[in-house]
Amino acid sequence: MVRINGTLINYYVHCQRQCYLHYHRINLENDSELVKIGKALHSQNEDKEVAVEGIKIDKITNDYIVEMKKSDADLEAAKYQLLYYLKVAKEKGFYRNGKLVCLEKNNGNKTTTIYKYDEHQEELEEIIRGFKNLIESDICPKARKENKCKKCAYHNYCYI
Repeated sequence: MVRINGTLINYYVHCQRQCYLHYHRINLENDSELVKIGKALHSQNEDKEVAVEGIKIDKITNDYIVEMKKSDADLEAAKYQLLYYLKVAKEKGFYRNGKLVCLEKNNGNKTTTIYKYDEHQEELEEIIRGFKNLIESDICPKARKENKCKKCAYHNYCYI
């Protein structure tokens, strides 16, 4: 049985190689300064975190499931992570919209984006199918050198 969570969905959208390696327990994030900063920001909110089905939701309000990110570096990946949380919540019988909050934006302003699960359900299901196919494969995707790779915790693994 394939384990799935929001972080893995984020990684799948962001970089399938990173997703594959992380899923198969090749975890190089413990030494990443950017990952440490992200975890520190999340630790400030731990009293508001909610654990459901092996996922950690940053915050739930009467109207929203809230996902907080350090920056707006990969909004597409963060969007699908949040949509996955909305899917799990809906399966458990509570319906919310999603609010994605980026604490830092390239221009210095905090941003908030609202998502409705029903408007993105088909896209998310396609991503989940792709994720499962990737994880069940015996072949790790090849590294593709992109600008985003420079800050990745797996950079040295992929390129050095």
